[in-house]
Amino acid sequence: MRCLTKILTFLVAVVFLIACQKEKMSSSSDTILYFSDNIITFDTLFTSIGSPTKNLRVTNLTNENITISSVKLAGGDQNGFRLNVNGEASNETFNVQIAPKDSIFIFIEATLGKNGTSGPHITEDSIIFLVKNVEQKVKLKAWGQDFVLINTNKIKSAVWTKDRPYLVYNEAVVDSNQTLTIEAGTAVYFHKNAGLMVKGTLIVSGTVDEPVEFKGDRLEQAYSDIPDQWNGIILCSGSHNNVINFAKIRNANIGLQVGTIEHSGFASVELSNTRIENMSWSGIWAMKSKILAYNCLISNVRYYNTALLLGGDYQFYHSTFANYYNNISSGVRTTGTLLISNYLVDTKSGVRYVGDLKSATFGNCIITGNRVNELQMALDSKGEANYLFDRSLIQISDTFKIGDLSRFTGIIRNVNPRFKSPYTGNFELDTLSIAKDYGKSEYSKLYPTDLKNDSRISDDGPDLGAFERIERKR
Repeated sequence: MRCLTKILTFLVAVVFLIACQKEKMSSSSDTILYFSDNIITFDTLFTSIGSPTKNLRVTNLTNENITISSVKLAGGDQNGFRLNVNGEASNETFNVQIAPKDSIFIFIEATLGKNGTSGPHITEDSIIFLVKNVEQKVKLKAWGQDFVLINTNKIKSAVWTKDRPYLVYNEAVVDSNQTLTIEAGTAVYFHKNAGLMVKGTLIVSGTVDEPVEFKGDRLEQAYSDIPDQWNGIILCSGSHNNVINFAKIRNANIGLQVGTIEHSGFASVELSNTRIENMSWSGIWAMKSKILAYNCLISNVRYYNTALLLGGDYQFYHSTFANYYNNISSGVRTTGTLLISNYLVDTKSGVRYVGDLKSATFGNCIITGNRVNELQMALDSKGEANYLFDRSLIQISDTFKIGDLSRFTGIIRNVNPRFKSPYTGNFELDTLSIAKDYGKSEYSKLYPTDLKNDSRISDDGPDLGAFERIERKR
């Protein structure tokens, strides 16, 4: 009985050890090695470009040394996978030792060949382990996507289509007097420190079902909401007739910069049905320029969600400015969601540049976030300062000094707009939102459908912001 008790105690201890490791262990009766994963999967990779490194933990849970006769890729060098077995880079390694209750790590990378198709193509292989004539396998899977490489400084007039994604290395520049047209459904990826600078004209022609996407080239799920993966889109002063419709701009330093201080003149853009999300410095950074925007969502930025500087002419209708940036490692956000200023100070020289704010109009908008005051105004009396908040919800405290009441007409202040789930990026309105049906019909008649292409004019009144709440009939 004592012997049986000891055996049961030992078995319980082994089971407990395996459970504590929280790893996927094979239950086959002839297994000798235990693996942290039975399948290693790579998210979609750009063909001909190396993948991030994955790792596999191989464990010996016995009380004896184990010698793995060989560790090899079933496909050898044919499928584009590469192994590093416990520090040795080789796709076939012999006589690998694992001490009792110890582990080794295998690092796996992949560089997939071009597949000649428009969509992702799966490549499979497996790692084969041979111990005492017993064979065990760990499967490998990777999806490879062919792409069009943009690795040139100057872009002449061109049309980018959705047939294959575009991958931009370095800074791509749409030259003066040239037009880059990007068709619906096109995906444009940017490598670290890459960006798109427009001296000519940019036409982005997305649709509600096929938006144009701009984002970083790290496609792993872990990078889906990481800012500062690429530089952003810059419309230089002197760049006119730009149109961006149904676009998604994500995870850059500055999502969209309109105007450049070093160039004379101004930039202009019509920005509609567009989401700008998860930026490091700013969602929209505009200087002495002209923007007409409607049905836009600008959200979750480390510093300036939207900054309108050095004056200019800005018209925003039915747009949502929401900043619930919540990255604890980056520190507490200290800047407001919306900054309006008719001047800019050069931090190096100390020179103060003053411009004229011809207009900054916000109609049927929501300006909010997780700070007490989400509106910042910095106006120099040496320049014009014309602005209007009309039928908009603004997160400002009761002690915020509004000044000229004629510039704040019919506003809702210091009230939670009741988004569905702001910290997960859902800025549609809850059924109890005060922003429901509060909008001015003059604006909704100009823009009768919302960011999701739902009607604003088919119920009791237009809602504030980019999304119209559609109540289901019972």
